[in-house]
Amino acid sequence: MPPIGDTLREARMRQGLDIGAIEVRTKIRAKYLRALENEEFGALPGHTFVKTFIRTYAEELGLDPHLLVEEYRANHEAPDELDLQPLSGAAPGSKRREPRRSPRRAPRVGPPGPGAVAVGVVVLLLGFLLVLGLTGGEDSGDGGDQASQTATTDTRERVRERERARRERARRERRRRARARPTSVSLRVEPQLPTYACLDTGPDTERIFEGILSEARTFKGKKVRVNLGKRSVKLVVNGKGVRVEQGPSPIGFEFTPGGRKELTEGERPCA
Repeated sequence: MPPIGDTLREARMRQGLDIGAIEVRTKIRAKYLRALENEEFGALPGHTFVKTFIRTYAEELGLDPHLLVEEYRANHEAPDELDLQPLSGAAPGSKRREPRRSPRRAPRVGPPGPGAVAVGVVVLLLGFLLVLGLTGGEDSGDGGDQASQTATTDTRERVRERERARRERARRERRRRARARPTSVSLRVEPQLPTYACLDTGPDTERIFEGILSEARTFKGKKVRVNLGKRSVKLVVNGKGVRVEQGPSPIGFEFTPGGRKELTEGERPCA
């Protein structure tokens, strides 16, 4: 099996992760993560924390934590002294004397005393504070700076992407409006009473109609000017109605694809 440190480092690099990202995910300080990858296990506070950190790091990378922990135990943990039996040789021909065994008493079973409970609580509290100090804190080193820079870069990229999307939507909307904007004028005159009307397509142009309108008619052109003898008419330009104050007095308009303008008496056709 490859060394523990190489296995962790290669798995992290295959996933495109840096030490700062792993630190944020596992809450293990960057210097301890580097120590694991470099197999500098002496830089960590003890075998228990080394195995805990290996297990957490391996699970985050999708590795089998049991294999890595067993590898550490086999190669880096000293065997338990209680498992070692001293070798003693007896003189040749001598009989081995069996030790005298005293009758074994049954262990005394009962609830722990108040002192034992207090000591247990203190030990658990100290262990919790130690783990919190090793895995937390604001001193994240270079890994913390790299994680912060990565988050800032991601935020800026998202802002730029939203701005590009907004500009693209605005460009499409301008194109849509340009395509929808008419390039000519269609004017429909619907008289309520027979009305004098004179129409042309601009100053110094030929008249397209002059006379009495007694029924609705439609006139077209890139520009249409109209002079009405009475206001008792209904005007529709490019499918949209034009508000005209009803009355017996004359009125005149100039209609273009971009809008309309009311004409004074001297500006109207046939004036």
